[in-house]
Amino acid sequence: MLFSKQMIHNIFILILLTGCSFAQYPADSLYADPNNSVLQKIFLYPIVKWQRLSYNETNLNCQFAPSCSNYGAQTIHTHGGIKGIFMASDRIIRCNPNAFESHQKMGGQFHKDGRLFDPIKYSHTIHSTKSPIVAAGLSMVIPGLGRVYAGRPIDGFYGFLLSAMAIRAGAISVKNKNVFAPLYVGMAITFYGGETYGAYRTAKYYQK
Repeated sequence: MLFSKQMIHNIFILILLTGCSFAQYPADSLYADPNNSVLQKIFLYPIVKWQRLSYNETNLNCQFAPSCSNYGAQTIHTHGGIKGIFMASDRIIRCNPNAFESHQKMGGQFHKDGRLFDPIKYSHTIHSTKSPIVAAGLSMVIPGLGRVYAGRPIDGFYGFLLSAMAIRAGAISVKNKNVFAPLYVGMAITFYGGETYGAYRTAKYYQK
């Protein structure tokens, strides 16, 4: 056998650890940080590759500041792989056609270039009448329901749609014993966890 399993594994890890030696895009510097765990590197790697496409295609500009890719890279780098990927998936759910209207209703701030300002560390300056715990619990039962309870029905719809699609794909891949089943199951857990976290965050911060 030309390449053993251990050799292939070592090559894969080497690519992950050294694939961004020449920083060109915002996520590159976070990826290159030696303090990142292997799990963080694995989650940051697709973002790094995505930025090589999105930063060179004007049609892929993000309506948020920081952009979804930068937001995701920062959350994974700052909060670790698990919480970071949940925060990143929550942002993806919120980056929908209704984001501008929702941002206006809550009195959100805008970046100097006009984009919706949505930092990782959000200041809690309101007295919400919605319980973040209840919102998270509702989305654990039915994805998206917690966001509806918190006053974001469109976000709830997208949260339900993406979570349902990911969960269905994961279930089918396991049933069919697909070689990519772990990837699909991982995506299902990511969107389900991100929806639950997003419902909590919506009730706590994103109010009128």
